[in-house]
Amino acid sequence: MTEAIIEPDLPIIDPHHHLWDLRPLIDAFPQPRHDFLEALVDASYYTFDELHADTHSGHNIVGTVFMECGAFYDASRGDEKKTVGEVEFVNGVAAQGASGLYGAYRPCAAIIGHADLTLGARAGEVLDALHAASPTRFKGIRHAAAWDADPDVLGPPFHHPEGLYRDAAFREGFAELGKRGMTFDAWLLEPQLADVLDLARAFPDQPICLDHCGTPLNIGCYRGKLDEHFDRWEASIREIATCENVVVKLGGLAMAFCGLPEEGPAAGKGSEELAAMWKPYIDTCIDAFGADRAMFESNYPVDRWGASYAVLWNSFKRLASGASDSEKSALFAGTAARFYGIEHLLD
Repeated sequence: MTEAIIEPDLPIIDPHHHLWDLRPLIDAFPQPRHDFLEALVDASYYTFDELHADTHSGHNIVGTVFMECGAFYDASRGDEKKTVGEVEFVNGVAAQGASGLYGAYRPCAAIIGHADLTLGARAGEVLDALHAASPTRFKGIRHAAAWDADPDVLGPPFHHPEGLYRDAAFREGFAELGKRGMTFDAWLLEPQLADVLDLARAFPDQPICLDHCGTPLNIGCYRGKLDEHFDRWEASIREIATCENVVVKLGGLAMAFCGLPEEGPAAGKGSEELAAMWKPYIDTCIDAFGADRAMFESNYPVDRWGASYAVLWNSFKRLASGASDSEKSALFAGTAARFYGIEHLLD
């Protein structure tokens, strides 16, 4: 699916993408593979070249934020600090972009890594090591908490314990972020949203980003029940939005977990159809959080399942068509720049 680019000059900071080589992981799982792994088959290798091609497909991408994804851990550092390898790898990609050889945009201008916060106070040592690996680009971590009792919802690659964000050891480690002025990205599923609400209230000064609109579910035992659970999702989103320390990412809805659309890969749907499909979720999030606390995200290459990069951003621009110029500036770049401390990209 190819389309003319809508508002091609609008500056965009893509605040959520991955870089990885998942081919060994996917190849190791027997058939039939979980829907999420199956969705990643065509996106199992995504590095600088693929990112560069996507971010230069017509939209004005001025910079990006890398999101942790278990890529290229350094086993020689031991279990606690092996995640430093990911930040080192991505910092190298960022250095490629910063050279200027590939244009004015700055890939991976901010880097979100991973530390196991259930280490409690010892997590601080890992955070310091992550920061040392990229002192100017490393901004914080994501520690996902996605869990569901139905094994068909998440599948074998995910092993997060139930109620992680309420765990005492996790919260001891979480407190180490605030001591260092670092951000936190939260990923969990719609039925779990009360957990991130409780976490945000317990740490009102800690900047938290809720990923993927809170991940409404259309998989496993939830398949076909998006409409049935929409009111519950909306109530949770509006309650979380009362916490001023939380922002929200607008995207991720094309993941296999959300199933919007269910078909893939790159389902061939145009931006008008995708925008209509996503509108109830995106509009609710913007209304609840406001443009200054919301940011559109590609979640690439995961959301390649539903749309090409160019069509994905066209969909977002259609969804924001009624916004003012200042609101568009916030939704497409300003909120991300402020939250991740990369305002210089907009100078």
